[in-house]
Amino acid sequence: MLMNLHKPELPAEVEEDLTPLDLRKCIEKTRRNLEIAYAGFNNAVDVELIDSYIYEINSLQKRYNHLTKIAAEEAQKEPSLRQYSPIRTLVSHVLG
Repeated sequence: MLMNLHKPELPAEVEEDLTPLDLRKCIEKTRRNLEIAYAGFNNAVDVELIDSYIYEINSLQKRYNHLTKIAAEEAQKEPSLRQYSPIRTLVSHVLG
């Protein structure tokens, strides 16, 4: 008996686009998903469902922490507008 070894076909519709377009959007989406997971956890009564929400919340918290860390690092890389302030130049010129 020969087995069908074809690759499974991909679904015609993709439920969610996982390509991050904007870091802020990813952070906001993760925060919303975290709120939804907390709401589900608070309303769950089945032990297995509670466990599921605990794992989901832990996962989302780690993702949220990772994304906010990246955002903080990106903010450090961008030069601040205060650095190029004319007042700062004047003060440094007067005070030496």
